[in-house]
Order: sequence, then C-alpha cells, then structure tokens
Amino acid sequence: MITDNDRNQLIEFLTKLSDTQIFTQREINAFLDFCDLMNLKTGDIIADIGEVGESLYFLLEGEAELVVGSRVNELVVGRILAGEMLGEMSFFDRNPRNVRLRASEPTRLLRLPRTMYQRLRLEYPVLTVLLLEYALISLDNLYRRTSTDMAQLNQYIYNIGK
Repeated sequence: MITDNDRNQLIEFLTKLSDTQIFTQREINAFLDFCDLMNLKTGDIIADIGEVGESLYFLLEGEAELVVGSRVNELVVGRILAGEMLGEMSFFDRNPRNVRLRASEPTRLLRLPRTMYQRLRLEYPVLTVLLLEYALISLDNLYRRTSTDMAQLNQYIYNIGK
C-alpha cells in the first residue's frame, strides 16, 4: 500500500527522472495507482534465476546486484543503481532469467505487475511509451557499466596499454 507520504516522495523521485513537460504530475499519480511499493532488506531476493519476469521494478533507494551461480558459489556480475529499472529483459522477452536480482543494501522498489502493465497500456498508452524509453535507457546504462568493467578487466589481465 502506498501512503500519501510515499506517494509524494515517489512523485518527486519520478519527476526527476522524466521530462515533466511530457510526464505530468497527474500522469505520475495515475502511474503510481498501478504500482506497489516494496521495502527490502540486504540480501532479499527480488527475482531469481529461471523465473520469467512478471513485474517491472524501479529502484527508488538502495542498490541491487545481478548475481549468477548457485547460492553457495555466487558471482556478482552487475549492479543496478537508484533511479534505474530492474527486470525489464525477462519482463519484455518472457524468457527465464539468467541472473538473480538481489538487494545489496536496504532497498525501496516500485513494482509494476504484468497485469497492471497491461491495463496501463490500454488506459495510458503514452505512459507505456515512456516506460519503454526508460527501459532502453536503463539497459543502456547497465550495458555501458558492464562494458567498462570488462574493458578494465581485460586491460588488467592482458596488460593492454602499458
């Protein structure tokens, strides 16, 4: 349940992420009516390997990590920062997840379940287009960070440029 105080904080947060000339306060309020707020502790699993994404997540506060391997032998392969979306790949392509999404610190998420996303598409198509653009930007941010990390690792391993 999103309280009035949560709603005001979420509106402020979402307004910072979007062009307010396109995404109005009224539209943000409407969007929030389709979402749930989640408060997670460090180590809580957001979504697990093998699951098909049934929700989109928006990281409001904290940080999440992308983890591969068994829970005994895990490897962190990426991080999602506050202000980014999580779970969009499996949500949109309907394929099982290859990574575990886990809160790496106390984290607040906004969750948009698939059924609510489908309603949102019908009732507010402009919001859906904005969400898709946001998903592309979020994936781009993740890809750029991962590419930079891989380039630095390769430079270290192969002593390139020294």
